[in-house]
Amino acid sequence: MRSYLLRAGVLCTLALSLFLSACNREHKRTIAVIPKGRAHMFWQSVHAGALSVAQPAGVEIIWNGPASETDFTGQIQIVEAMINRRVDAICLAPIDKTAMVSVVDRAAKANIPVVIFDSGVDTQNFVSQVATDNYGAGRLAAERMGEVLGGKGEVVIVAVQPGAASTMARESGFEDTIKEKFPAIKIVDKRFGMADFAKSLQVAENMLTAFPGVQGMFASNESSAVGAAQAVKGRKWKGTLVGFDWSPTLLDDLRNGVIDSLVVQHPFKMGAESVQAALDRLAGKSVVKINDLAPRLVKKEDLDKAEVQAQLNPDLKKYLP
Repeated sequence: MRSYLLRAGVLCTLALSLFLSACNREHKRTIAVIPKGRAHMFWQSVHAGALSVAQPAGVEIIWNGPASETDFTGQIQIVEAMINRRVDAICLAPIDKTAMVSVVDRAAKANIPVVIFDSGVDTQNFVSQVATDNYGAGRLAAERMGEVLGGKGEVVIVAVQPGAASTMARESGFEDTIKEKFPAIKIVDKRFGMADFAKSLQVAENMLTAFPGVQGMFASNESSAVGAAQAVKGRKWKGTLVGFDWSPTLLDDLRNGVIDSLVVQHPFKMGAESVQAALDRLAGKSVVKINDLAPRLVKKEDLDKAEVQAQLNPDLKKYLP
């Protein structure tokens, strides 16, 4: 009887071991990548970059973001759903640096590592932050504006939205550098386009109406730059427009002289390095807390350079469904 029980116990242990092994093989790691929105080319490039790292690693990317880049309530609900789903890690581009603190802290308490990308958040409960040096990018735009205007004149800013850390940093970098390096340039107005093409067009037109002699305009993200460029074309304004980010439309406007220059990020690299940071943390490796990606100023004459083309035209079709 004892021998029978021993053999039965061994067989049960073996069966349990095989069952658990099969379950482990079937478990596929999932990383939620949550952008601020889905409409802009920037986020599509981030998505492709994330997949470029996840696919070879056999990791599933759950890509979901709100329809509007102002909908922080919707973004909070998405993050909460991913926490409840018990994903292995979360990569998040916070719409609002304050509003998103609660869900980032909640994920950390649930032992779900969070990688912040694109824009900062007012908590330290994240494992890594992968973002453009946004303040430095704003400085880069100001230096270009000061150079083209010869250090004097009036400029306006088509800003994005209050509370968005990344664009606020760009705008601060621009404003501070104008004041420090170009005291004869006056920033006469700044209005928010609320990350919307039509709203950005409207505020750009309103500022050009209010200040018909203005010589420069800075637009601090893709939607504000597209709206500003449309306003410029509609009025045949001859001033200097320095934009931010890129899209096929913005690159056409740069090539055609509507836009003087664009400060561009590397969203594909941002997505790739965010997912890599999450994978490294899950593997128990050390991760850099703050990973600043350098911005690039692109002028018309730079467009055909190989390194610029590689950054502006990643092979999205290779990765995106």
